[in-house]
Amino acid sequence: MMERCEGVVERVSIDIIDGKFVDNKTIDPSFLSDFDTSLKIDYQLMVDEPVHWVEKCVRGQADRIIGHIEKMTDQLKFVVKRQEVGTLIGLAINLETPVEMLDPMVLTDLDVVLVMSANVGFGGQPFAAKVLGKIEELNKMRDKDKYRFKIQVDGGINEESIYNVYKAGADEVSVGRKLFNGNLMSNVEKLVKLIKI
Repeated sequence: MMERCEGVVERVSIDIIDGKFVDNKTIDPSFLSDFDTSLKIDYQLMVDEPVHWVEKCVRGQADRIIGHIEKMTDQLKFVVKRQEVGTLIGLAINLETPVEMLDPMVLTDLDVVLVMSANVGFGGQPFAAKVLGKIEELNKMRDKDKYRFKIQVDGGINEESIYNVYKAGADEVSVGRKLFNGNLMSNVEKLVKLIKI
């Protein structure tokens, strides 16, 4: 699938699931260490103690590493790890996790905050509109305190939800199966057109 994305998108997101966070399991990021690609790779860590996976992600050509806070003992420790490895870093919150669970001490240092708009672990789920309030809250915090993090939304993104997500303040979306049903370039163009209305 990654080969199909080259020349169509700039960045791909790969979910890393260890079977402990949710009842599913994916590849180890080191699997992509020798993969020849021009794409920027995000790793979304749905794992127990994401800080222990950072170096594996670096070996897997990570440009940006995003850890879910729900299985993270110390958000600061995870964010500070970027100084050792040199990648961009972000935190993610699940569908039921409030924005207030993000440690205010690290918000200045984040490159991205990822908001799940579906339950973690499995693709093809519907968009949960209740996350629009979280996106708006993060956007207000960012404007008020001049944080530089981007807001990314992941889960159930389609033609119906993408406009509202961007209107609420999101900068990026992660789209999975929807993009690969039919012509990839055409599907991307349709979604991009909807956020420019």
